[in-house]
Amino acid sequence: MTDLQQYAVNVATKARAASRVLVAARGETKNLWLTKCAAAIRERRKELQAENQRDLDKAPEYGLTEAAIDRLELTDSRLESIATAIEEIIALPDPVGRVLGSNVRPNGLNVTKVRVPLGVIFFIYESRPNVTVDAAALCVKSGNAIILRGGKEAFHSNQALHALLSEILSEVGLPADAVQMVTTTDREAVGHFLKLGDEIDLTIPRGGKGLIQRVTADAAMPVLKHLDGVCHVYIDRSADISRAIEITVNSKAQRPGVCNAAESLLVHAAIATDFLPAVYDALSSAGVEIVGCERTREILPQVAAASEEDFRTEYLALKISVRVVDSTADAIEHVNKYGSGHTESIVTTDIASMQQFTTGCDSAAVIVNASTRFNDGGEFGLGAEIGISTDKFHARGPCGLEELTTYKYVAFGDGQIRE
Repeated sequence: MTDLQQYAVNVATKARAASRVLVAARGETKNLWLTKCAAAIRERRKELQAENQRDLDKAPEYGLTEAAIDRLELTDSRLESIATAIEEIIALPDPVGRVLGSNVRPNGLNVTKVRVPLGVIFFIYESRPNVTVDAAALCVKSGNAIILRGGKEAFHSNQALHALLSEILSEVGLPADAVQMVTTTDREAVGHFLKLGDEIDLTIPRGGKGLIQRVTADAAMPVLKHLDGVCHVYIDRSADISRAIEITVNSKAQRPGVCNAAESLLVHAAIATDFLPAVYDALSSAGVEIVGCERTREILPQVAAASEEDFRTEYLALKISVRVVDSTADAIEHVNKYGSGHTESIVTTDIASMQQFTTGCDSAAVIVNASTRFNDGGEFGLGAEIGISTDKFHARGPCGLEELTTYKYVAFGDGQIRE
């Protein structure tokens, strides 16, 4: 066994042992840990920022863009946001032990369905160090041990945050190994962890498409993922034009580089002549490049033609594809053919169209008369999220505390035997 292989086995074995203690931890103890973590992040701000500066100093060496460097920096306001996010998780009910249903059988056997943790989570993510705390907080509160593998760009920041989290676990009487950080930046280590299906219950990759494809191909355990965020806004024939423009621009341009930003705009033919010139002006003012179908270009001859591939593309940039459709049914057909099952929005005043669209779109989130940007754990009231899943098993959409649990049946008898 190689050193890296043995290292992965040791970490995963310790995580499994910690998970068996954590499953029985009281909610008050887990919340005490979270409370102390939030306080320590505020109190030890200078210490955390000193380690963060070591990462910022190395950023040019890694070729990080200005946007990536910005995401990496732990400013005062970001550290406060991290502490606030922890406090939001504290306020959420503990899912572990919640009875989901019960059924008393004719023989008197009481069958209950109870929420339980998944066990051990292997979480692979890229440069934003706030994700370290969000993921650890969600996993411990939901009774799971977590193995964190952050990007090399945030190595020192992540190590400092992990040291704080682990120290306070011991302080409140929880196993320090409930939160572990992979201490090597060697990518081969990830491959060794992905083979440990007996010790790790779920892997969650959060990053670029290449990372997620590699993890999905190599993992010996279930993977919670999304590969693309090809999200749509559909403007129904009954839509209020000013509202539709505002929602479209926000969905595309508020943060174009995130997975819940709109990449494609569908417009009902009955409203296209009035809506398209107005939305073109608004999107152009926001710096958005538009490519369109033939019918779009009949109204907006100045835009470039959209290819078939454009309608399948997650641009993650200030670019959007546009298609004119003849009905809500056509819009649904387009979404289900070209979309990635992430987020869709309909702008409408027609209840029948709303019901048809929300029922027919096979996506993790369908939003009515609001921006696609709301498909987010915090915005949906989950406190935080460990990721947004476009899978259907076992979780879908923003994944918070409940999505990090499963269930088991506990049956209470009084001497019943099977005949």
